[in-house]
Amino acid sequence: MKQYHDLLRHILATGTPHEDRTGVGTISAFGYQTRFDLREGFPIVTTKRVPFRWVAEELFWFLSGSTDEADLRARGVDIWEEWATAEQTARFGRNEGDLGPVYGYLWRSFGGDYPKMNGIDQIARLIREIETNPNSRRLIVTGWNPETCDNVALPPCHTLFQFKIDDGKTLHCQLYQRSADAFLGVPFNISSYALMTHLIAHVCGLEAGQFIHTFGDLHIYSNHLEQVEELLSRAPFPLPSLEIKNAEHLKGLDGLLNFTFDNLELANYQHHGKIAAPVAV
Repeated sequence: MKQYHDLLRHILATGTPHEDRTGVGTISAFGYQTRFDLREGFPIVTTKRVPFRWVAEELFWFLSGSTDEADLRARGVDIWEEWATAEQTARFGRNEGDLGPVYGYLWRSFGGDYPKMNGIDQIARLIREIETNPNSRRLIVTGWNPETCDNVALPPCHTLFQFKIDDGKTLHCQLYQRSADAFLGVPFNISSYALMTHLIAHVCGLEAGQFIHTFGDLHIYSNHLEQVEELLSRAPFPLPSLEIKNAEHLKGLDGLLNFTFDNLELANYQHHGKIAAPVAV
């Protein structure tokens, strides 16, 4: 994951101090792009431990269309807990745990009357277009709705992703991320979209190609600087490989939505120890 180290060094070398919504303060760089060839290994940070099961369970939760934090916590993942407190959700007239129209809803019911699932199912449309119109330049899912983005505690940071199919067999994905917490969030984002590319390729009978990650505001929080320096002092390990198992029957949209963690194995994931850092809410 030299690309991730290069990303951190880019922020440290070119970024400028910024105040931010959380009040913590950041070193911020605007505009950056990195690429990962998924045929050369699964992109997951090795210079600290990234909990791959959490990455997978969060992605499955997004794909399910749920915006109930309790559904994610039932999977053993609590990374959305800070935005689901009674204090946070009451700001928008919702009950504790109800995150509002965030990723799951936007992906599966864009433009609907929340919480009714009566909008556009973008994931269903994406799979249908890949299967019937693989040369399309409209293989896009958007997570940014200006009508609702101010009605949630944390509007989507990874805001738009697009797929492209080469030679009728190789699936590439590009993500635009408007805001990126480089130390805590970005390792999750890289592995999440790499995993999604693998899963969609599998259910559509394709191979996973490249994941291209394009950033808007890319930042390191001021209380993460020591952790970043510790991470950069460590030598990366070789990348692991992702194995999809017992999934020959998982095809199309239904197959995508029925993936579980039991269908995944991250083989030979060597990593350094965890580096703790506070979350800016």
